[in-house]
Amino acid sequence: MSATTEFEVTGMTCGHCELSVREEVQEIPGVETVEVSAKTGKLVVGSEGPVDAAAVIAAVEEAGYQAVKQQ
Repeated sequence: MSATTEFEVTGMTCGHCELSVREEVQEIPGVETVEVSAKTGKLVVGSEGPVDAAAVIAAVEEAGYQAVKQQ
């Protein structure tokens, strides 16, 4: 079963920002797809099952940005 989880990311301004977030989040076990947009501030994570939101937020912080899971 695949799942999609959305996050709001603040601080991104360009393609390099998107790449940094994408690279960090793709390292999380179970993550299959990562869609990120600096323009909208959205991050969509596709995974095999429920993704650990805390792990995604930590990965985004590692890239230098802030993330909040959307309801």
